[in-house]
Amino acid sequence: MLESNDVIRILGKGITAQAIKEKYPNALMYDDSNKDEYDTNSSVLTVVSPGIPPSNYLVKNTKNLISDYDLFLESEDTPFNIWISGTNGKTTTTQMCQHLLKQYNSEYGGNIGTPLANLNQDSKIWILESSSFTLHYTNKVNPNLYILLPISEDHISWHGSFDEYKKSKLKPLDNMSDSEVAIIPEEFKDYETRAKKITYTSSDDLCKIFDIDKNKIKFKEPFLLDAILALATSVILFDEIKYELINSFVIDEHKVEEFYDSMNRLWVNDTKATNVDATICALESFKEKKIYLILGGDDKGANLIPLFDNMKHHCLELFSIGSNRNRLLELAKSYNLKNNSCQNLEDAVRKISILHDVNTLAML
Repeated sequence: MLESNDVIRILGKGITAQAIKEKYPNALMYDDSNKDEYDTNSSVLTVVSPGIPPSNYLVKNTKNLISDYDLFLESEDTPFNIWISGTNGKTTTTQMCQHLLKQYNSEYGGNIGTPLANLNQDSKIWILESSSFTLHYTNKVNPNLYILLPISEDHISWHGSFDEYKKSKLKPLDNMSDSEVAIIPEEFKDYETRAKKITYTSSDDLCKIFDIDKNKIKFKEPFLLDAILALATSVILFDEIKYELINSFVIDEHKVEEFYDSMNRLWVNDTKATNVDATICALESFKEKKIYLILGGDDKGANLIPLFDNMKHHCLELFSIGSNRNRLLELAKSYNLKNNSCQNLEDAVRKISILHDVNTLAML
């Protein structure tokens, strides 16, 4: 067990790195700005910030590399910990779990909220949103309960391939024991682990397994699955289902957030949707309407074909912005979808406003 005065190295200087530095004041911090000072022959324990990719020079030239999870979760005094991951919904599921379990002295953090290094050791439960970046670098520790939402292509440029991305998401299963539980998508039912596996393909599967009445839950997809997974966690830990409590949860802004303007026209702010699967799920919620969709940005090397395969079944018109605008224009042309090239978000909104009426909706 490391002492707070031990010398370690930290790769990165962001929020996670600064929190680790607070715990280990003698730690030496490095990033690309001072990599020339980095001793590549040293065997000093080195903690990597999750945002730094495996291709980074410092990562590739470190002999004793661990994640912050490996650093802080190896102690026997660590609270019961729940890891939540997946491509979409992990933040909302984490927040919903905290909403249900805070009465039992739970705390949440990790990839959102409080960095792991700053969580209260006296809490009974730690609920950790776990990114594929963190899981990639974690090799020693595992959760007591692992909740894995569905996986689709994301962060391909960081991981190098979809297979590597999936491997990171499944790594927590490798070290789990037969006294621990993993709720995972049905496609991974044959993945070898000693943990008790509970598999699902839909919200309905989980409702049957945990005797949850989804008609008593106010949320619709994609948030319905998040709510059911949070309720399943409460069933596993405390054998209780509190519909009124889960229904009092307030979803973050910018997540399929509906609002009407002064002309009673519906706009949907889904700017938190940063990958293909999230956009597909959002579109499904409004499949009966004509949609003006603003799309674009950094697609992180993802395969956009599934999105366009889905969009061809909707009545929609695209307004492309951002760094991948030309790629979107070419794909739209090949799918015979009308696509408007826009200089920026303001330009897209202005163009949509001319076309938009009360029988359509605009999605950002």
